[in-house]
Amino acid sequence: MGRLGCTIALLALVFSPALADPALPGLVREDRLIPITLGDGSKVKLEAMIIRPDRPGRFSLVLLVHGTNPATGQAFRAAAARQSPVDLLNPAVAFAQHGYAVASIMRRGFGRSEGRFAEALFGPCDDQDYLAVGRIAAEDVTAAVVTLRGEPWVEPDQVLLMGHSTGGFAVTAAAANNPAGVVGILNFEGANGSVPGRTCSPDHLVADAGIFGRTARIPALWVYSENDHSAPPALGRRMFDAYVASGAPAQLQVLPPFGVDGHAMVPMGPADIWWQAVESFMSKLRLPTSLIVELPPPAAIPAPTPLNVACTGYFDAYVKAWTDVKAFAWNRDGHCSSVTSTQRTVDDAKNEAMRQCVAAWKECLLYAVGQALAPG
Repeated sequence: MGRLGCTIALLALVFSPALADPALPGLVREDRLIPITLGDGSKVKLEAMIIRPDRPGRFSLVLLVHGTNPATGQAFRAAAARQSPVDLLNPAVAFAQHGYAVASIMRRGFGRSEGRFAEALFGPCDDQDYLAVGRIAAEDVTAAVVTLRGEPWVEPDQVLLMGHSTGGFAVTAAAANNPAGVVGILNFEGANGSVPGRTCSPDHLVADAGIFGRTARIPALWVYSENDHSAPPALGRRMFDAYVASGAPAQLQVLPPFGVDGHAMVPMGPADIWWQAVESFMSKLRLPTSLIVELPPPAAIPAPTPLNVACTGYFDAYVKAWTDVKAFAWNRDGHCSSVTSTQRTVDDAKNEAMRQCVAAWKECLLYAVGQALAPG
């Protein structure tokens, strides 16, 4: 694409108006770049997906903060560039249905956000500096809050921060600064440094959670899944204990297993898995909890047979995912791969579902694309 074409594409992203989404009647969606000012005075723009009720007025704001792809080296850079605000579409829709304006952002170096990626971990696995990268990520979060509080559709003193994985660690770091307007923190499976079979420097994560807790005074809910392999609930509890021991107000909830790895609960699973815990927390903060936009159920798709227990849950989550950019691959022994929120195009979703399935199970078929069975 030439320079003019790039400029036009960028302007379209920056200035795309809020439009009704035919797949989400009663809600409007806007994809844009939001300007933020960092602590050193420099300015960058972060890619964001905004979803809110299709009606006038101001709404409580939920800022969604993503996790980090586990790839390394050059593969990581490519994976980070492919990440999208749509990764957290399911929770975005759930909150918007309950009367919130939701902004899902990409931190610097992810997706189409500007700025240099600055969250890299260096050195040996047993000596990682999570405190520094947490504070860098938190800078993006707090700067985005400052910008979004000025929007005419935001209730500026009713802001929730919700982060998943490294995003959960980021919003916990942000809470240490008690950003203006923020009344609650939702830390879903917050951690960092996951490598196959272990977490690097877990004691550092625990110590850093204690450091964040020394100054954090915003009520927080920490949520983990029983079978999370990237952020094990035992580690989550250690971090939580250090956080509250330092004086931070927080509560912890461990939810039942999801699929074969509960770390996918938030991006892949339907919101009803975790909504009850969040609803109780928000009620105590006197934030909205009533459903104001009821969406029609997604079209039914017959499940393939056979399916193992984990894939039965994945298929149910696949059908309920609020996007057409998704694909489900399957093999005749009942194994599967489901891609519902991590790709930007339908072709990318199809390719990734097949790639994952073939890598694990060798012979696979593409079973569903979007909300329909795959042709053939």
